[in-house]
Amino acid sequence: MSGGVDSAVAAARAVDAGHDVVGVHLALSRMPGTLRTGSRGCCTIEDSMDAQRAANVLGIPYYVWDFSERFKADVVDDFIAEYAAGRTPNPCMRCNERIKFAALLEKALALGFDAVCTGHYATIVTDAAGNRELHRASAWAKDQSYVLGVLTAEQLAHAYFPLGDTPSKQLVREEAARRRLSVAQKPDSHDICFIPDGDTRGWLAEKVGTAHGDIVDRAGEVVGSHEGAHAYTVGQRRGLRLGTPAPDGKPRFVLEVRPKENTVVVGPKVALATAEIAGSRYTWAGQPPEDAATPFACEVQIRAHADPVPATAVVAGGQLVVTPEHPLDGVAPGQTAVVYVGTRVLGQCTIDRTVSAVPVDA
Repeated sequence: MSGGVDSAVAAARAVDAGHDVVGVHLALSRMPGTLRTGSRGCCTIEDSMDAQRAANVLGIPYYVWDFSERFKADVVDDFIAEYAAGRTPNPCMRCNERIKFAALLEKALALGFDAVCTGHYATIVTDAAGNRELHRASAWAKDQSYVLGVLTAEQLAHAYFPLGDTPSKQLVREEAARRRLSVAQKPDSHDICFIPDGDTRGWLAEKVGTAHGDIVDRAGEVVGSHEGAHAYTVGQRRGLRLGTPAPDGKPRFVLEVRPKENTVVVGPKVALATAEIAGSRYTWAGQPPEDAATPFACEVQIRAHADPVPATAVVAGGQLVVTPEHPLDGVAPGQTAVVYVGTRVLGQCTIDRTVSAVPVDA
């Protein structure tokens, strides 16, 4: 129970379904006095109190489990390391993968519980052979299956998402109000929970430090300078402060980050078009394809709120390789590519490699 409306209503529905429910709030911050500011951040002391009030209304036991050490090692430190390596990580994916459906689930199963129930908007479908599949929620506007794409078959066997069939978030808020839950109108959290002020660049500068380096164009010509390559990500336009304008006068965007050289490569927007992505760290959400070594049709989604794009995928050379029918825009190594077949989440990979659709000399 995060302290938000979704997890509170999910817990209420689990109670209504006749399950023996225990509310658990995860203490993930090493600053327990941290207070929430509007809709920024989550898992604060204020959120913990909101979760406890909801548990009291529902009449269920409530506990706070301290996962701050594991969270720091598996999510925060990973986030820093990925940026330092020139990649763009997704901490919500890592949290679901390593905390909520790994560390939390392991502890829950050890204590005799059957499943972890959350307020994510996604559905689980059991096929004719009894295999569980992860599918999109009924309302794609609120669908959160993307951030659950890291779940494995074993984790899906112990996952429960009561909100997946709810058509809209407003209906969840109205239900919370009818149940007299104080979080009914609480704003959704956004941004990275451990950077509640939203200043990712400043936060990373404190953790990684600053170091002067060059900003170059695709031909290698120096067109500007920076104080740390970690502060840039593929697709970024603002904050470049280039001293040399492009020959055509058009804006330039970050195309690549080279941490070993402490160099940032920029170029025209058209050069952000990506013709192929691949990742060696891939998993299947449930049963894998019958023959992943043979190219198969799918859709790929590279951001939580992006539209899925028709594509072809194949496992080759130890990587999940995805070729979209139309180039993807601004894909960065470190992002997660989630592969769908219809509404089903088939699997995912952390992107290690991208291939531009535009030659360097174009």
